[in-house]
Amino acid sequence: MFNKILIANRGEIACRVIKTARKMGIGTVAIYSDADKNALHVSMADEAVHIGPPPANQSYIVIDKVMDAIRQSGAQAVHPGYGFLSENSKFAEALEAEGVAFVGPPVGAIESMGDKITSKKIAQEAGVSTVPGYMGLIEDANEAVKISNEIGYPVMIKASAGGGGKGMRIAWNDEEAREGFQSSKNEAANSFGDDRIFIEKFVTQPRHIEIQVLCDSHGNGIYLGERECSIQRRNQKVVEEAPSPFLDEATRKAMGEQAVALAKAVNYASAGTVEFIVDGEKNFYFLEMNTRLQVEHPVTELITGVDLVEQMIRVAAGEKLTITQDDVTLTGWAIENRLYAEDPYRGFLPSIGRLTRYRPPQEIASGPLLLNGKWQGEAPEGQAAVRNDTGVYEGGEISMYYDPMIAKLCTWAPTREAAIEAMRVALDSFEVEGIGHNLPFLSAVMDHPKFVSGDMTTAFIAEEYPDGFEGVELPEADLRRIAASCAAMHRVAEIRRTRVSGRMDNHERKVGSDWVVTLQGQEYAVEIDADRDGATVTFSDDTTMRVTSDWTPGDQLAVLDVDGSPLVLKVGKISGGFRIRNRGADLKVHVRTTRQAELARMMPEKLPPDTSKLLLCPMPGLIVKINVEVGQEVQEGQALCTVEAMKMENILRAEKKGVVAKINAGPGDNLAVDDVIIEFE
Repeated sequence: MFNKILIANRGEIACRVIKTARKMGIGTVAIYSDADKNALHVSMADEAVHIGPPPANQSYIVIDKVMDAIRQSGAQAVHPGYGFLSENSKFAEALEAEGVAFVGPPVGAIESMGDKITSKKIAQEAGVSTVPGYMGLIEDANEAVKISNEIGYPVMIKASAGGGGKGMRIAWNDEEAREGFQSSKNEAANSFGDDRIFIEKFVTQPRHIEIQVLCDSHGNGIYLGERECSIQRRNQKVVEEAPSPFLDEATRKAMGEQAVALAKAVNYASAGTVEFIVDGEKNFYFLEMNTRLQVEHPVTELITGVDLVEQMIRVAAGEKLTITQDDVTLTGWAIENRLYAEDPYRGFLPSIGRLTRYRPPQEIASGPLLLNGKWQGEAPEGQAAVRNDTGVYEGGEISMYYDPMIAKLCTWAPTREAAIEAMRVALDSFEVEGIGHNLPFLSAVMDHPKFVSGDMTTAFIAEEYPDGFEGVELPEADLRRIAASCAAMHRVAEIRRTRVSGRMDNHERKVGSDWVVTLQGQEYAVEIDADRDGATVTFSDDTTMRVTSDWTPGDQLAVLDVDGSPLVLKVGKISGGFRIRNRGADLKVHVRTTRQAELARMMPEKLPPDTSKLLLCPMPGLIVKINVEVGQEVQEGQALCTVEAMKMENILRAEKKGVVAKINAGPGDNLAVDDVIIEFE
């Protein structure tokens, strides 16, 4: 076994690999750019080597710099994580020439399966059903349009060396094919150093289901069930779960055996994933093979008890698999939510800045007993686990140079219903401040009827949020629970305030029992009857709720019990009440006396400023291209400019017809959120 491993990556996956290496007694080496000198993975590793400037194409994906770091540290093996150099055959070749083990598949398998064009040809030759498409290289946008017409719209334009949603576009017409080809080519070059593009038919209403395979160099191969990854935006997964609520055992077995056969056809050795799209009749089609660890691997680990990183390291060290297909048992249900530094209220555009508050929910390592990677016995009813794979910390910076993922929050429970409920509570308990983030959206998905029923496709976000995510409107029952809780919390805050002021010794007599709570356009008149153990809140219709909690004023997280059911609220102070966040809703909750409520109803509503004649930068980013000039008339939907942020190109379009009056930025300019790019007459 190795004594020292270098992790050729950053962020949460580097931290994840370090944890397993530490468990195995293996020393670790981190690499870092200027932007990551204070990163969590650097402090967690036993050693760290600086490799260059912030842009990945000047540091993390420069093979020579990574090789220098390996030589400096004396590492015997390299784990590449995912992204960056994880599927780069030249990197694997360089390691082989240096006598350093690659914790991943052989070079030949990377070249065969890592290249999406080649992998499709091999899959076809192996008798695997594949999606119709053009497997050759595409020279320019004109050829891309021609091929797209031959295949038939809609089509998917993809980077051959792509992954993680980078270098991917869906085109529904010639104009989108032309634009998508160029953007995909640019992103592919920037992210992977390889701008080759191919095109395939985009199958509408599909489910994205992938099979986890694990092979050694002695001819052994197994599959570890499947993951459902249908909740996606911009072709990047957001929510994953294992197993899939859609598959039956026969389909699972067929997909698994086909995935292993494909892996063996290229002498695969390591952990890898074979991705399929599955239609409503459970027909499945090979999509691609990822010759690396997947972002969503934790859900497979949670239902199988197999540490995939450990298995990858052991295979790289030449060991045989000790797990057979008969040993693989899928126990319970696991869900993963990807927490991204992106603003769901702005079309999920990236957000950067300092994490002024970062408090994940407490990790709970319960679940069925594990022994040597195998489940021992059945899971006790009601037992759940919480896992948070992260690469950031409170006070750290979210950089514009890398993927916007902050953490992967996972829950496990004996049933899907219980795993979803555990995730709801975990999301409500997750505190993130200082940047835009998608916690509200994730909470909304966990409550969405389509997700709860398991009836979703990869079109879920586009279909259910066609105009973008605008927050959550909570149902009446939830509003009443929050209103009762806020009334009880307000009473506690008022008692503390009178104590501090010292106005009366018997302070409770100064705090009234009648209040009016307003939230989400609703108003509730309540009466509070408090005692040492909590408060009974009575509404005007004589219904009551019993509220208990140890919350104290100033706490930003309130864990309450309302009529015997838990309620977790993120709490902020506003004038006359609280800012409450729960289940994806962001609420201003005012708690007033009867007279104050009467006066508040007379106050005029403050209107937001008019920005209808301005094109504002929706995210911090770099202006790549300005498509218009002063005096030009533009039409609705016309491309105005391109902004690059976190390795993704974003084309900003005109929302309506107008004439350009002024252009305030040009290519190469770095802009902040809401900076004015273009003004219209």
